[in-house]
Amino acid sequence: PGLSQSVTGVSAADDGNSYWRVRGRTAAVCERGTPVRCGQAIRLTHLGTGRNLHSHRFASPLSGNQEVSAFGEAGEGDYLDDWTVVCSGTYWARDSEVRFQHASTDVFLSVTGEQYGRPIHGQKEVHGMAASSQNNYWKVMEGIFMQPSEVFKVEQYHAEL
Repeated sequence: PGLSQSVTGVSAADDGNSYWRVRGRTAAVCERGTPVRCGQAIRLTHLGTGRNLHSHRFASPLSGNQEVSAFGEAGEGDYLDDWTVVCSGTYWARDSEVRFQHASTDVFLSVTGEQYGRPIHGQKEVHGMAASSQNNYWKVMEGIFMQPSEVFKVEQYHAEL
């Protein structure tokens, strides 16, 4: 079910091929505008290809860590597309650093320094690493941010009373 594609990292924050949509975990509904909780499982769907960030127990080509790929068609893949948001606090805050831990194999989404040659010269290998480190912090640099839903605003208001 679907083809697999390499996932690479680039330094440019405004790279048009670097946009991912945050969605509910496989077989779950996540209404737009619902804040993402720390510890919640999500899927990241690549806007350009419609494939999900995916991992499985295969070695990555450059570092020998766990391979990370883009998998599925039109946003539908399988349970190996689920990642847990690891952050401090209750919700993933827009300007905070987060980690993504693969829900099935527990590796952290990481990028170290290994670079590909042709045809994707200069792009860095994205892979999964068993240990948490400075190589697996991620931060949203730009995108379209949804206003929190009305239900969330009411819930926050009641939590403060």
